Amino acid sequence: MGNLNKKDEIGSYALSGMFTLSLRLIVGWTYFSAFWRRVVLENKLIPDDPGYIGEKFNHFLPNSIGIKPIIEYLVSNPDLLWWAMIIFTIIEGIVGLLFMLGFLTRLMSIGIFLLAVGILSGSGWLGTTCLDEWQIGILGMAAGFTLFFTGGGKYSLDALLSNKVQFFQKNKYIPWITSGALPVNDKILKKVFLSGTVLVFGFSLFTNQVFHGGVWGKLHNKSVKPKIEITESAIKNETLSFTIYRTEGVDVYGSFLIGLTLKAPNGNIVYQKNGDELAEFPPQNIINKYVAKIKPGKHSLVIPLGSKAEIKIRDPKIQNLLKGKYVLILTDISGLTWSKEITVN
Repeated sequence: MGNLNKKDEIGSYALSGMFTLSLRLIVGWTYFSAFWRRVVLENKLIPDDPGYIGEKFNHFLPNSIGIKPIIEYLVSNPDLLWWAMIIFTIIEGIVGLLFMLGFLTRLMSIGIFLLAVGILSGSGWLGTTCLDEWQIGILGMAAGFTLFFTGGGKYSLDALLSNKVQFFQKNKYIPWITSGALPVNDKILKKVFLSGTVLVFGFSLFTNQVFHGGVWGKLHNKSVKPKIEITESAIKNETLSFTIYRTEGVDVYGSFLIGLTLKAPNGNIVYQKNGDELAEFPPQNIINKYVAKIKPGKHSLVIPLGSKAEIKIRDPKIQNLLKGKYVLILTDISGLTWSKEITVN
């Protein structure tokens, strides 16, 4: 590093790593605690139990960027999703723990960085009162990037092993995955660090704008109000069928459908269901696509965030309708409504 001799260079890395100790511990715990919560404090890896992490993963789907196809594939295949959640949880636990201990610090910092980018891309849009998941993602990304350059410093297992194990002392490639002085020219190091910093900051601003409008324009929060998309609607014989997909709203709280109305071209109501009737909706007539399932609740039809299902209603009242454009209206307990035009030929 510049005009520093070898001893001073090693000392400067030891100091920089020491000064980032609190960052290493806190960020490491952020990831290790995910493993701790899901496995030790409470088992959140059982698919049919409340709080299953796979359903939380499903909540990411509607507005994720970059990794949406991967999320959709996994939530459409519950068995693969379970294995993915097991592997992901183990990786978070190992990376977080080793990062806190300062063992293979640089290798673990790459893991922290990649985990953070995944979290940011998948769930950076979530957060009801604050930009919760976005802030977690950018913190992890910046911490992983920074700790790669500083290493673990004096208070790390890397430092302990480098003083006592010959392999750590003599292998010239070891510093790239542990700690200590990086074997790279000072000028190149400065350029790489500055370029990386610009990219990290740029990605933070980009996601802030995409998810929340936080850089320019109007601010928006997709985690506040539920939103339901209605597609593939049709009326054939005595069957009304349509697909609903909840794309916005609070991730820990469902949308509660208390009304379903079908209006004729003249505005008259030809078919209607209230909340109590929807609460008794036949489960076999709900064809869920993902692990987050739409199902009857106590007083309504409950629609979790990210859930998607085909709904089929068979009733003689829907048979032999006159030709024209009908309107399907869904009503949430909050008073919000969503509508879809259906043409009967």
